Amino acid sequence: MREINYVKTVEKWGVFEVAIPGYSDKNPFTDYTIRGRFYSKNEDKCVDGFYDGDGIYKVRFMPSFEESYTFDIEGSFSEEKYHGFFDVTPPEKNNHGPVRVANTYHFAYEDGTPYYPLGTTCYVWSLQPEELQELTLKTLADSAFNKIRFCIFPKHYDYNFNEPISYPYAGTPCDNSGLLKENYIEYMGCAPGNNWDYMRFNPEHFQRFEKRVNDLMDMGIEADIIVMHPYDRWGFSMMDKEADDLYWNYVIARLSAYRNVWWSLANEYDLMAHKQLEDWERYAEIICKKDAYNHLRSIHNCRSFYDYSKPWITHCSIQRQDTYKTAEYTDEWRIRYKKPVVLDEIAYEGNIQHGWGNISGQEMVRRFWEAACRGGYGGHGETFMDPENILWWSHGGKLHGESPKRFKFLSGILKETPGLGLAPMNAKWDEVAARADGSPFGDGGYYLYYYGFNRPSFREYYFDDLHTYEAEVIDTWNMTITKAGQYKGKFQVELPGREYMAVRIRQAD
Repeated sequence: MREINYVKTVEKWGVFEVAIPGYSDKNPFTDYTIRGRFYSKNEDKCVDGFYDGDGIYKVRFMPSFEESYTFDIEGSFSEEKYHGFFDVTPPEKNNHGPVRVANTYHFAYEDGTPYYPLGTTCYVWSLQPEELQELTLKTLADSAFNKIRFCIFPKHYDYNFNEPISYPYAGTPCDNSGLLKENYIEYMGCAPGNNWDYMRFNPEHFQRFEKRVNDLMDMGIEADIIVMHPYDRWGFSMMDKEADDLYWNYVIARLSAYRNVWWSLANEYDLMAHKQLEDWERYAEIICKKDAYNHLRSIHNCRSFYDYSKPWITHCSIQRQDTYKTAEYTDEWRIRYKKPVVLDEIAYEGNIQHGWGNISGQEMVRRFWEAACRGGYGGHGETFMDPENILWWSHGGKLHGESPKRFKFLSGILKETPGLGLAPMNAKWDEVAARADGSPFGDGGYYLYYYGFNRPSFREYYFDDLHTYEAEVIDTWNMTITKAGQYKGKFQVELPGREYMAVRIRQAD
């Protein structure tokens, strides 16, 4: 048996990788296989490997226990079989493991640490010039965002008519410069003149992509990977079943060992005219079979919801379906689907011509608080006009809006919640109220009331005549918290008569 080189230690929930030379005389993506088995006292997993170009095959694995592991690698890629050992060390400080669904409607890392998603969307930031990618990472590092949605395939849509820095397949694109930009919808899924070999991937494209997934992992940010989407002039949304399935298997083999991966089967799946329901169900079956780590899975709509009650879907990834009502539906969706509700597209702060991309910072922040107090989670995006058409929602770069720093303030509020998150509770008709959800002490004596665009000068509250309650007035826009006193029985809290106020009440005794 030939010796191979690999790192002999890896942290728990880190990425362990073995790289081995193999055959490349035929088509390494279809004609040869590689598979690894990784096992220890408490774990035994088999995973597919993949061809990474230049005659090299790789297998990746994410260990879940701090102990010694053994691995065996074999396949038609080589006549040799490979065997080895490595040790798993404790996780580093910012490594809490993959995110899981917790207490039905919320999330927690695998080590039990609560996770409150504050997501943003930058569809093709990883396909922009290197300098812009680095600026995006710097912006993310200075923000409260802990999840980002982005695509593997390039995107063709308003403000997105440039070519990406790489393509996922061997071959060449057609000259798309003649496409009428104002008629881009006519070209979605129409790929005249493209010359791709859908049986041969471009490893460089995926190496760049996974480097950014790894960068995000090091920053503690979840990579919500959009595997398919309809905004396409290159033909990637039109591939046949054989090409689709090869793509899904390759993506899972390359990326599933990263602990921060979430799978989004598609952005706006219902606009992909060449895909049917049975296709989406088949992709889901591939994920469930091949992703050994059971990462979070969902699918995103434009007009029609997917059936989020499907057992393979772990959480709802929702785009608003009404011009005005968005987060207001959160508690209804919780009841209907009994899963976490993530409003990944709640509309974007900006000033472009589209109604989904020109709400104010105040309205964006209001929707986030509305979602939080109804037991869900909002999703951010930003679409401000730019002379160079560099919009955060697609390209990344810098943030210009007023909402992101308010999300940092909201993040602090959420992290102070007992248990795992907030659950909606009955309240007066003109307020949204929440209690702690998943606390070992019931509601934890913790209540949050949000008044949105209403401007009361005071509110009255009553819980019981036994306990003492401490009240705080929260200005969600100006980001201040003011103590309002301690009370027993029925009491009144004075408010400034401004919009976007909240009241937090905690049992003091």
